Amino acid sequence: MMRFATWKIVSTLIGTLLALFLVFPSLLSPEARDALIRNTPSWLPARAIVLGLDLQGGAHVLLEVDASAVTKTQVENLRDDVRRVLREQNIRLTGGVGMQTRGVQMRVPDAAERDKLLPKLQSLAAPIGASLTGAVANFTVNQAGDGPIQLNLTEAGISDRVRRAVDQSIEVLRRRVDALGTTEPNIQRVGNDRILVEVPGLQDTQRLKDLLGTTAKLEFRLVADTGANPAELEQLPNYKSDEPGTTPVERQVMVQGEDLTDASPGFNQQTGQPVVNFRFNLRGGQQFGQVTAESVGKRFAIVLDGKVVSAPVIRGPIPGGSGEISGGFTVEEANNLAVLLRAGALPAKLTVVEERTVGPGLGQDSINAGKTAFYVASVLVLTYMVTTYGVFGIFADIALAVHILLIFAAMVLLGATLTLPGIAGIVLTIGLAVDANVLIYERIREEAHSGRSIIASLDSGFKRAFATIIDSNVTMFVAALILYLFGSGPVRGFAVSLGLGILTSVVTAVTMTRMMIAVWYRAKRPTQLPI
Repeated sequence: MMRFATWKIVSTLIGTLLALFLVFPSLLSPEARDALIRNTPSWLPARAIVLGLDLQGGAHVLLEVDASAVTKTQVENLRDDVRRVLREQNIRLTGGVGMQTRGVQMRVPDAAERDKLLPKLQSLAAPIGASLTGAVANFTVNQAGDGPIQLNLTEAGISDRVRRAVDQSIEVLRRRVDALGTTEPNIQRVGNDRILVEVPGLQDTQRLKDLLGTTAKLEFRLVADTGANPAELEQLPNYKSDEPGTTPVERQVMVQGEDLTDASPGFNQQTGQPVVNFRFNLRGGQQFGQVTAESVGKRFAIVLDGKVVSAPVIRGPIPGGSGEISGGFTVEEANNLAVLLRAGALPAKLTVVEERTVGPGLGQDSINAGKTAFYVASVLVLTYMVTTYGVFGIFADIALAVHILLIFAAMVLLGATLTLPGIAGIVLTIGLAVDANVLIYERIREEAHSGRSIIASLDSGFKRAFATIIDSNVTMFVAALILYLFGSGPVRGFAVSLGLGILTSVVTAVTMTRMMIAVWYRAKRPTQLPI
């Protein structure tokens, strides 16, 4: 069991060299790294480890979604929907539809018209389509006797709308921040109605605030026919990166994205395939119905920030201001498209609650402190292992160096951000990796002292220690996974480095150390163990 095939040893060496190749750009200065990227083929990885806000400095802005504005918009949309239903049912009101703080009300004197209207209003209360995330009643319909009919927004409906407004705002903000050309911005929800934006490397918070204040541009246009006048069409790139090329669309905007009030993933009732359901306000619904009636069989392009997100075929006239987009979507693609459609414009005003700038000097101090901790921990561990276990300690130290190399290589491949807590997690994994070697070596000692041969002691030591190592590492990995799933910001940075360190430590402490000892034994044929 202490024999390894030559190809396994060569594969291990090649893997180590590949890891070194991935980490090498991170060891260069920014100028040298830029020169390397310019002179390296695009298919070769030449990325550096991304440093977090606490290591390279940057801008920090905390935004709050105006929940009252979201509610007001929801009430206005509800009023427009009610007016549309009244027009479809040919019901005339005395006094019109009145707006309240959290709903609308109307008076329908005729009892027969009330009985015809109430079921239609009830159908508006549920969100369009079969939502993939669960249905939430938007409002309640209340009517007693011949009194006024009241439609009041529910707390659950308002909370759901605010939550979706935050999700929509995050998508818009992410695309806006990406326009800065920065790497790994941190944009996440804080609580129910706040958004945290951290942009490493950006020292101008005013520039960031100006950028976050803009809105995305969503348009609905017809796809140009073959042979159309070039002066009347525009070639727009496709939004999906896996769909290169352009789509010819007419310059005339048929429906503005600001008229879209809702978009949600669902399933087609006939085919069961994932689709995206959408709804316009009163003005957008009228325009959309007219365009689809006149353009049956044509493709309708959904243009977001000058890129074509989707171009479905108009199967027939779509009156009523709502419709369905189908295109062979997966559940994830349908959900993503719904988010993109809702992200055409910021749904509500964003207020800056907190802003601050972390200077690069403070980040450099953090890097220096992390380096010091890393160097001290490494020197102490390396010295202890060599002193205690001799040549086996040297093998453990080599495996430890490869362990750290693999962590950084994995972070480069995954595009993970290295933060100060992440450095602490790496330092912690140094001890965990060495602990596995200590368990193995102590077990080998016990086997040797019991009178077993060298080869039997080595083989039994690795076998008997393996179960203990796996148990301890699985426990630590579960803890790291929980930190990643339920933590945020620096906590997740710590969890990522800890989780990667645990995975690589099992490989290096068990497989690589065993391989080096096997090669050493075959070369030296010792008469006694050096520990």
